[in-house]
Amino acid sequence: MNNEVCIRSHDLVIIGGGATGLTAAIYAARGRIDTLLVEGRIAGGQLINADLIENFPGFPDGIMATDLVALIEKQAERFGVQTERANVEVVQPRDNDFLLQTSAGDICARTVIVCTGGRHKHLGVPGEAELAGRGVSYCATCDGPLFREKIIFVVGGGNTAIDEALFLSRFAKRVFVVHRRDQLRGEKILQERAFANPKIEFIWSSVVAAIHGKSLVEAVEIMDLKTHTTKSLPAGAVFIAIGMQPTAGFLPETVAKDEFGFIITDRSMRTSVPGIFAAGDVVSGSLRQITTGVGEATIAVLSVQQHLDAIGMSKP
Repeated sequence: MNNEVCIRSHDLVIIGGGATGLTAAIYAARGRIDTLLVEGRIAGGQLINADLIENFPGFPDGIMATDLVALIEKQAERFGVQTERANVEVVQPRDNDFLLQTSAGDICARTVIVCTGGRHKHLGVPGEAELAGRGVSYCATCDGPLFREKIIFVVGGGNTAIDEALFLSRFAKRVFVVHRRDQLRGEKILQERAFANPKIEFIWSSVVAAIHGKSLVEAVEIMDLKTHTTKSLPAGAVFIAIGMQPTAGFLPETVAKDEFGFIITDRSMRTSVPGIFAAGDVVSGSLRQITTGVGEATIAVLSVQQHLDAIGMSKP
């Protein structure tokens, strides 16, 4: 099936049902764009891995991540957003639209917004999955303030890890950075700041072998890669900053990506392929914040409307 008529066709298909995708769907529905939101998992995306959200405007006491997702989803339903639970496997450009091959069948779209975000790389050690959201986190700006005066461990040695350690030092009693090498990979200026920070200490040539705790993180097991000995240290939280993997493998090779596979867009959230837009964590240079994601979603939908108007194919 290439240029055959699609049984299911929409002006816009949004791929990804996190806060960014849901926001795009709300704006598109209010703009009366014929839209379908496709999400392979439950609504909320990476947001459901968080616990208390304290940096989203309008909630002075914070809001539980699951509650925020439910509110955004309810708002989307109010505007009649159509959703489908399916995994998008391939996006194939055609003459006048795009063919999306999904686990629930083929869908055609005149425009596409990719809001699939990325997946944090995991350590894969015992206790990590069990204590996720209970002291194990992948976002310091999201969860750091929850661990005031706690002993915090940061895993990683790149810019993200150093940034997270510096940020966490504002709240923590002490921050230990665990790095598998004997020197950092981050920018020198960040290294200088971290080395000069009295709250930050480095554990070199080591890895986290396990994370312990009943309902909350209580300790981490550190293994020295040179001596292969292990030790258990008390901990209140573990922040894992070893990188992210973008979820964009289903896109055509003509969509430009950076060296890490994140989608390159302009300020209007347009990609290198006309008709395909992107927003949120999947975008190159993303700040990986809910607020920036929803802002980019807004811009992307406005750009979609301009594109549909320009090609004269927007449905009344």
